[in-house]
Amino acid sequence: MGCLGNLLWLLCGGIIGAICWMIEGLLWCVTVVGIPIGIQCFKFAGLTLFPFGKEVAYGGGPVSFLANIIWILVTGIPMAVEHLVFGAILCVTVIGIPFGLQHFKLAKLALMPFGASVRL
Repeated sequence: MGCLGNLLWLLCGGIIGAICWMIEGLLWCVTVVGIPIGIQCFKFAGLTLFPFGKEVAYGGGPVSFLANIIWILVTGIPMAVEHLVFGAILCVTVIGIPFGLQHFKLAKLALMPFGASVRL
């Protein structure tokens, strides 16, 4: 379902989610201190465009933990809520369940992006 799923995904909220990640990345890059966080946002904007066939592995250390705390307080909660709402709407129909599950995967990522890596 990789290629076809990714094409249909763009219609089911993938474009909107990626644009939100890019806007957040641009806002974080306004300050010099926020540039690493902004770069991480751009990486996950790419994942949001094509999530099928990829999985997210979580790890990290104390620096990732602190970055995640700052992220949750400033940006993470609205991003997670956006993905949860899209996921809930898509899971109403049987056809939308795979797309809803991808939104739920991205909601978890929106809460803990640091220390996470994308695997093919």
